[in-house]
Amino acid sequence: MNKKLVGGVGAIAAAAVIAITVVLTIDFENDDTVPLTTNQNLGLVVNTPAAATTLEELNRVYEQAATTGVGRNNLYMFWNILEPEKDKFNFKESDVLMSFSKKNNMQVTLFFSVVNGPALGPFPDWMGRQALTESLADNTVRVLDVVLSRYNIIDTVIIGAEIEEHFRYNEGGVENYKHFFDIVYEKIKQKHPNVKIGSSFALHAVFNKNLESLVSELGMGDFVAFSYFPVDSLNEISKTPYEAQTDLEKIFDLVPDKKVALFEISWSTSDFVNGNENDQTEFLKIAYDFYRKNKSKIEFFTWYRQYDRPEGTCFPDQQESIESQITVGGGSGMGSSEFVIERLGYYLCNAGLVDVNGTPKPGWSEFKKQIQQ
Repeated sequence: MNKKLVGGVGAIAAAAVIAITVVLTIDFENDDTVPLTTNQNLGLVVNTPAAATTLEELNRVYEQAATTGVGRNNLYMFWNILEPEKDKFNFKESDVLMSFSKKNNMQVTLFFSVVNGPALGPFPDWMGRQALTESLADNTVRVLDVVLSRYNIIDTVIIGAEIEEHFRYNEGGVENYKHFFDIVYEKIKQKHPNVKIGSSFALHAVFNKNLESLVSELGMGDFVAFSYFPVDSLNEISKTPYEAQTDLEKIFDLVPDKKVALFEISWSTSDFVNGNENDQTEFLKIAYDFYRKNKSKIEFFTWYRQYDRPEGTCFPDQQESIESQITVGGGSGMGSSEFVIERLGYYLCNAGLVDVNGTPKPGWSEFKKQIQQ
């Protein structure tokens, strides 16, 4: 049974994914497109300001993103949408999105939702209830092999996101996840040795709830990824840009022995959660200065995201089209009260660098400047 969730990665994905009604036939192996000059360590979550879109609009926003010099995008993939029937795959939306990433010379970080904050999945109905078993690991390998064989621009995979929330009250599941991860890692490496695999934590939740030990215990794979919002446990921005810099610098204390990645880093401009455009712009300067100083230790660094969404469309009970199908939240570890959810919605809807009318915020110019440095 598919569940509605409340929280981080799923809500972020729902705010970033768009509904596509036109299907393209894509040949990912043979493409004569002349690649743009991009930095594939630096990414941007590319999105349109509305849920429904057209191929023309998608082409425009991807080309706009590529002009900044970013060479990476995120793909949020959910099992219940991908494989509604066993061995029958639905690639309609992902083919379109991946075609535009390839056209614009963007590598892709895949989030494949097995662990999504406090919940598992969402899984297709035919799979029934799931646990972190060897059977689920083998099934995950089967499906990931199909996806990675189809899309040769995916070079990094995250199979558990904001997992600190999942294991915060489920310490007994830690060993199960470690065994599950090891199986997936080993078997995918045999089939796709150049693809890097890791898990992701919400850095702000780790600090807000003193969950640093879980990062040490579960930081497996080729890299350890983090999302970062400068918020407290109520989803209100509670730091200055310079205080947020301190949070970023603590990453290397949490993960001293392997590379880290910023899977989603953002600063909302919503005054409802104490955000503004000046702080967003200042944090962009600080964040990319942090990247430049530490780039040898960073696998990739992806900003969340290109466009705002209309007010009210980022709340868990008001998603549109494909968004309502995939999930609506999943694990920021910031509670599930209406008060907290409302603030998450305002944060997400106003986290873009361009507003819903297409007017660039000051942060857009700063973002381009920082990427091109």
